[in-house]
This record gives sequence, C-alpha cells and structure tokens, in this order.
Amino acid sequence: YVAAVYEHESILSPDPTALVDRQSALELMGRNLDIYEQQVVTAARQGAQMIVFPEDGIHGFNFSRSSIYPYLDFVLHSGSVKWNPCREPHLFNDTEVLQRLSCMALKNKIFLVANLGTKQPCEHSDPRCPSDGRYQFNTNVAFSDDGLLVATYRKHNLYFEDAFDTPPEPDYSFFDTPFAGRFGMFTCFDILFFEPAVNLIRQYNLKQIVYPTAWMNQLPLLAAVEFQQAFATAFNINILAANIHHPALGMTGSGIYTPVKSFIYHDMESYGGKLIVAEIPVITTDYKTNLESNEGFREQVSDKGHEQLPPLFYAEMMYDNFTFVPVWGEKGELQVCASSLCCSLSYQRAVGTEELYALGAFDGLHTVHGTYYVQACALVKCRGLSFSSCGQEVTDATALIEFQLRGNMSTPYIFPLLLTSGITLDFADHMGWKNNHYFISKNRTSSGLLTAALYGRWYEKD
Repeated sequence: YVAAVYEHESILSPDPTALVDRQSALELMGRNLDIYEQQVVTAARQGAQMIVFPEDGIHGFNFSRSSIYPYLDFVLHSGSVKWNPCREPHLFNDTEVLQRLSCMALKNKIFLVANLGTKQPCEHSDPRCPSDGRYQFNTNVAFSDDGLLVATYRKHNLYFEDAFDTPPEPDYSFFDTPFAGRFGMFTCFDILFFEPAVNLIRQYNLKQIVYPTAWMNQLPLLAAVEFQQAFATAFNINILAANIHHPALGMTGSGIYTPVKSFIYHDMESYGGKLIVAEIPVITTDYKTNLESNEGFREQVSDKGHEQLPPLFYAEMMYDNFTFVPVWGEKGELQVCASSLCCSLSYQRAVGTEELYALGAFDGLHTVHGTYYVQACALVKCRGLSFSSCGQEVTDATALIEFQLRGNMSTPYIFPLLLTSGITLDFADHMGWKNNHYFISKNRTSSGLLTAALYGRWYEKD
C-alpha cells in the first residue's frame, strides 16, 4: 500500500501562556490546517491511501492547562457513536478542527490520522475529575476515506505536559483499512513503555502502527529515526511515524519503516515541512527473521597471551552512568559489565581513521526526563579522543566497522539501534538470541558508524 507521513513545522502561538478566545485559537489552528490540507491533496495525488500528521502539529506546545482550553475540540471517546464530522457538523459543539480533518479525508478519499487537544466534561462525583470540571487529553484521531471518525486515542505517557490529563485506563486504539488490515495507534513517549504500546501490539497481533510524535532527538541512543526503526525491527511491524519539525528545539525525524527498509527524513538545517510518500508491503505474517540464524562472526584468531586489557572508565551517556572500555586497534574482542549485564564485542575496522570508539554497558533505572529501567550494550563513537568525550552527541563518523555485539540481556524487549554518519540508518545482517545472549552483527556499515546498540527495556522494573 502507499503511505504518507508529513513532518510539519507548526505555526506557533507567539505566547502560548496567554489566554485567548476560541475564535483566535481557531484562526491559529486554521493556518496549520491549511498546510495540512495542501499536503493531503499532494499525497492523494501521489496515490497515498493514508496520511499521518505529527503530535502537537495543529495547536503547538508550551501551553498551561488554562491557556490551551480555547484550542480544545470536544470528542466522544466511546466507539458506540458512528460520527462523520464533515457530513454531520452540528452533532456536537466545538468540533471545528475535527470537521476540517474529516472533510480532508472525505474530499481526498484518504485515511487520515492527526493529533489534537480534546476536552471532556466530568462530574464532581468522579473522584478523578479535575477541579475545573473537565478532562483535557492529548488525542489522536483517525478518519476513514469517507470522513468517518474510526478511532480515537488519548496519550497515556505524558512528557511534561501540564495542559493534559492522563486517561484513567490505557486506550487500546486501532482501526481497520481495506488495503492493509488493522492499524494500531499511540503517541510519542508511549513508544518507550509497555502500556499501552507493547501490550496493544501483542494483544491484537498488530502489524501496522501509526505514530504521531513531537520528539526531541537525543543522541547517541534516542534519535527519532533511530528508535522508530529499532521499534519496527524489534516487533517486526510497519510504522508510519510523523514528527514535528523544529530544529531549534532538536525536533526532526520522521519516516515510513518496515522491518527491512526505511524511508526517512532527518534535517536539522532547513526549515519548513516535509512529505514522505512510500509504497510498502503489507505485513500479514512474520517475516522469516534472522532470529534463528547461527551465522556468527568469523572467529578472530589472535595471540591472546600478550594483550593488555584496555582500561575501564565511566562516563555519562543519556544521563546514565555507563561503564566503558575503549575500542582500540583495527580488530579485537572486548567485554564490559555493569551490574548483571555483560556486553561483548568482536570487531574489525578499516584502517586509517583516528576516531575513538568505546563499548559501554548500563543496567539500571533511568531517572531523567522520565523513569524507566534500561539494559543497554552500546558501541559508540566518542566526540573527541578523550575518554570523557564518550557518550556525548556526535553526528558524523568515517570509520567503517564490521562487528558482532552481544549481551546477556534479562528482558526479551530489545531494540537494535544502528545509526550511521549524518543521522542515517543501516540494517543489521543478523540479530537474535543465541545461547542466552542477544546479538546483532553487521558485515560492514554503509557509512561511518555512530551507534550500534542493544537497547533493552525491562518493563517490570520500571
């Protein structure tokens, strides 16, 4: 099927904390919706059957709970009412944004997924009802190609969003299409947690995901395109991921991902939006993955007796204290452990580059910008030649490395990261479990290696 995602540079409110009336809010959102409409027309002309827009794309961000109120539409979250906002605009009040989105889908005969703020009144008898008498949700909506509202999803894992409430229960949201079966839906930070993202995929055996996000890139392990691809690979699914475009805030990185190929956009230099349209296979059953392959690395023969072990050192990466060893020389085998996790690396690299690489391990609770338990084995390019520069953000590399990276991970949820120079992606040749270790191997990266990592999420220990 042909899918489209649009990375949108939103027109933002000059002062998001100012209190404005509904009319002013609608005017600002209308300017973003005008851009959406142009993109829907363009995508439909290119044969797209579905288009996905980013999180916060219509209203922007940095609102307070009260200042976002005029920007919120009313939406029923029960699936019991079949509603077509374009054809039945007067069924509910305050649904102007939903009406426009519904009409775009209908006019262009395209499935459309977008993110907006929504409100729902609640009774004071409800113990969870906020004091202002309403719930405010960060919401995804999906419309069918005739404008029908087919699914809503309220973001569960909020990322410092004071304007919004967490829904009382996780939404498991999905909808059916005639061209690719069932699609699941969640938002941004949700991708790092078991509920509802992982549970949704497993419970409903989903093979396609739509994913609006407003993701701030964090190298070396959590660049948007890097983690989006790792997620598609780990779960053997297609992901249509639309990110917001605000390079000044470190926000870019969208793509259409399959387990074996990606169509991505990552651009920290230029302004304006970007439409990606790609034809991808419908995943109906599991690909024959490399999980059973025992093709390891060619055994490296070296005289072990006279080698000195490289020094251990500690450095902060992604706000976590990693234990590292330097990766010296043109080939070798290394191991580094942290807590119960041991990571080992066999490597060979093309000669002639001076760059310093390091192999790091972390097994513990990550506590900055969210709390979640991580087990990670990571081969990273250091920013400079000193140990203290390892773990810092780097975007370019020249070293071509052949490697196998292994870890005795305690969780089955492992995201294989493979990021190359200029924030581009590569795919592993083999990966999977072997003798209670998870491994990822690559014959030779297509360009300079930035990060090769096993990013494990041990959900039970969050």
